[in-house]
Amino acid sequence: MRDTLSPTKTNNRTNHPQQKTHTRRMETKTKPDIKHISLSPGDEVILKTRSKEWRGHILQSHDSEIILLKLSNGYNIGIRESEILQVKTISRQNDLKKKRSQKKAISKKSDLKNIAMIITGGTISSRLDPKSGGTISTDKEEILNIAPELKTICNITKIESPFMKWSENMSHKDWKKLAETCLPHLQDDSIDGIIITQGTDFIHYTSAALSYFIKNLSKPIAITYSQRSIDRASTDANLNLIAAAKFATSDIAEVALVGHKDTNDTTCIAIPGTKARKLHTSRRDAFKPINTSPIAEISRTEFKILKTFQHKDKTRKPSLDTKFEDKIANIKITPGQDPDIIEYYKSKGYKGLILEITGIGQVPSQDAKYNWLPKIKKAIKNKMIICATAQTINGTLNPNIYSAGRDLQKTGIIFLKETSETALIKLGWALGHRQWNKKKKLLE
Repeated sequence: MRDTLSPTKTNNRTNHPQQKTHTRRMETKTKPDIKHISLSPGDEVILKTRSKEWRGHILQSHDSEIILLKLSNGYNIGIRESEILQVKTISRQNDLKKKRSQKKAISKKSDLKNIAMIITGGTISSRLDPKSGGTISTDKEEILNIAPELKTICNITKIESPFMKWSENMSHKDWKKLAETCLPHLQDDSIDGIIITQGTDFIHYTSAALSYFIKNLSKPIAITYSQRSIDRASTDANLNLIAAAKFATSDIAEVALVGHKDTNDTTCIAIPGTKARKLHTSRRDAFKPINTSPIAEISRTEFKILKTFQHKDKTRKPSLDTKFEDKIANIKITPGQDPDIIEYYKSKGYKGLILEITGIGQVPSQDAKYNWLPKIKKAIKNKMIICATAQTINGTLNPNIYSAGRDLQKTGIIFLKETSETALIKLGWALGHRQWNKKKKLLE
C-alpha cells in the first residue's frame, strides 16, 4: 500500500515503546502569524483550531492561505491559515535529514546468528515525501532504524539491494535476480539465514517463485513487508521485521512469508511460500495461508511451531533452477465469457494457461456460444498446457462429482491444488524445462 488510508482502523494506531516518536518542547504561540513561523515540508506539527487539534506532517502547499497537512491515518487535509489558533512543532524535517545522514557502522555480536538482508523496495522501504504527500524510497540502511530490537536478535552482516521497485513492476526476471542474490548467502557457512523485504502487491508470487527456483534449501528465508511506510506511527514494519529476524535465525529451512496474524500489533505468522494469498488491500493481516496452517506464530517473546517443517542441514548444497517460460496467463472464467480468448492467447504464442474454473470442477458448456470444452480440447491438442484451479479461496477441485466436471477431464486439462498465483509460477517453471514431462511435474 502506498500511504493510503486503511478502511479498517482497529488497533492500527497501537503504539509500542519501540515506536514512540521522540518529541522536544517547542515554544507555543497563540493566534500566530503563520507566515512568520518557519514551517517546512516534512515538519511534524500540531495545529489547533477552534474545533480540534490536528497532528501530522506539513506538505508543500501551492496556496499561500492553506496549510496542507498529512495526518497519521493517511489523509491529507487543508486548513485555512486564518483558522489556526496555535502551533506546536514536534520535529523538524532538517533534523531528520541530519539523523538519516549519520550512518552507523554495522555492529556484530559473537553470540548472535548472522543474517543477510536483501531489500527490494515497496512500502517497507519508503517514507513520506513532504512535497507530494505520497511515499518515496528511502536509504536501504534506514529500514533497520524502525526495528532497533534486531540488534538483540541477530547480526545483520550483509545488506544488499539488487533493485528497488514497487512489486507490481516485478517479473520473472526479478525473481531470478533475487534467487541469484540469495545463493551466495545460502552457500556461505557464516550466514545463518536471509531476510527479504518487498512490496505487498506481488510478494506472494515472489515467495512461490523462490520456493521453486532454489533447490536443496538449507537455511531459512523470511520474506516480509509492511502496509504502512516506516515513518508512520502505525507502521507494521517493526513487528514484521522482528518476526522475520526470528524466523531467519530459526532451524526452519523453508521460504516463508512473514507478516501480521491479525490487526493487533502483537503476533506474526510465517506462511509457507507457496500457500500465501493477499486477502485484503490494506490491513496489517492482509496475507493468509490457503488450505494449510502457518508454519509458526511469532511474537516479541514467543516462537510457536504449528506444523512439521524442513530442518536446516549444512550437508544440503543449495543450487538454482530458474528456467522459466513467461508466455503464460491466468484466466478467470466469468458468466457469458467468450471462450475464444483461448485462441487469442494461442495466436500470441502463449505456451500455457491457468483457468480459474467454477464450482468444484466445471466450465460453461451447455450454450454452444459459451461452451469452453471444444476450445480447451483444441488448444491442448495443439500442444498448449492448460491447468485448472479453483476460483474460491479455500477448498480443492473434484471434477468427479458432476458430469460437467467429468466432461472437462476428457479435454486433457490438468487439475491443480495450488492457489492460482502459485499455479501460475509452477506452470511457468515447468514449461521452462523442455525435457520434462510437464504433467508429471505439475502434479507433484
